[in-house]
Amino acid sequence: MEEQELILGCIAARPKAQKALFDIYAPKLYGVCLRYMKDQMRAQDTLQDTFVKIFAHISNYKSEGAFEGWLKKIAVNTCLDQLRKDKKMLTDVALDDVSHKLSVESFNAEKLMADDLLKLIQALPDGYRTVFNLFAIEGYSHQEIAAQLGVSESTSKTQYLRARAYLKDRIENLD
Repeated sequence: MEEQELILGCIAARPKAQKALFDIYAPKLYGVCLRYMKDQMRAQDTLQDTFVKIFAHISNYKSEGAFEGWLKKIAVNTCLDQLRKDKKMLTDVALDDVSHKLSVESFNAEKLMADDLLKLIQALPDGYRTVFNLFAIEGYSHQEIAAQLGVSESTSKTQYLRARAYLKDRIENLD
């Protein structure tokens, strides 16, 4: 089934089209959810919520840009919504208050497997993990992150720097 045909089938609420869309995109979107959620169960719940939103709003997709990108944006926003519901979000901290020591050295990530890195990201505190994912992986600016999360740009930068320092420390101590 071609993408456009699949989309039209989902708009018409055809179960076969919905299942096909789920089968094609669920693994990629689950990966997105895993990066934001602390464990697999929460990621699976968030993935389910993501697909509920996708099927409810698929008629809003205007074929502008990649369909997969549209789906991914829904997944990211669903994860952020879930984190907001948990009310464990960021606190406003001045950039000067960063307590972790940062250096210009690069991470020794070659010795990490993707699963190991995912576990390290999942172990980050919620605020660190959210900002790290949005900035380092999704490519949002700190200004965009601040607006999306309702925090200051300084808080976004601080959370990102702390997440990097945390990950760097854990990677260096893997030996």
